[in-house]
Amino acid sequence: MAKPVFALDAQQQALTAYLRDPEHRAPPSGMDRARVEIYRELVFDNLLSLLGNTFPVLRSILGEAEWRRLLRVFLREHRCATPKFGEIAGEFVAWMASAPAALQDAGWPAFMLELSHYEWIEMALQQAEAEPLPASDPKRLLTQPLRLSPLAWPLAYAWPVQRLGPAWRPAEPGAAPTLLLIRRDADYRVHFSELSPLAWRLLQRIEAFPLLSGRDQLQGLALEAGIDDLETFLTNGQNLLRQLHNQGVIGPV
Repeated sequence: MAKPVFALDAQQQALTAYLRDPEHRAPPSGMDRARVEIYRELVFDNLLSLLGNTFPVLRSILGEAEWRRLLRVFLREHRCATPKFGEIAGEFVAWMASAPAALQDAGWPAFMLELSHYEWIEMALQQAEAEPLPASDPKRLLTQPLRLSPLAWPLAYAWPVQRLGPAWRPAEPGAAPTLLLIRRDADYRVHFSELSPLAWRLLQRIEAFPLLSGRDQLQGLALEAGIDDLETFLTNGQNLLRQLHNQGVIGPV
């Protein structure tokens, strides 16, 4: 005789609860214990492999025991909305960004969220379906409105995320923000580079004021920064626009 639907459902719920939290939940009654343990190991080992490959620096900083504890908490507390393995890392970062009560513990590094975002962003850009900007004439950069490539992402962190590692775990963020540019080229290679505050603000302005020409953007930036020697600033700014254009970061509309 087939098991009643409600009994099967209860058994599945018990199995899921145990797989998520084997330390506090009992395995479902009536199931072979050895088989249940195989399922438990497979679920956690798959998560360990998937996220360990995406966050190698965070894993090395935490150490294996604490890394496993973090993943245990994630598995127990979070309910993924995606069925795609490649998107679970993004949910892991979003879960940490939601400041779950289980992570409100002084034992976790204060930079953990920003470091995880920094490590994940490369995968996110690799998976982005956007197209690069079309080829364009650099002579139009000063006279036409500019746009930022959807495959070029300016980033700002409080912590120097690109320098963190097991040998260097600062207790306080940097005196100034860490400003970075991540971009994907035509060969799907991802590049990270540091930005000066003025270059970062220029990219921010291009997104915020899409109708301004390149010259107007530079003049507005000079006004914001209180630049006295406008002519020299515009010359240097034009060189920066060309460099960003050559990298596929910006282009005329």
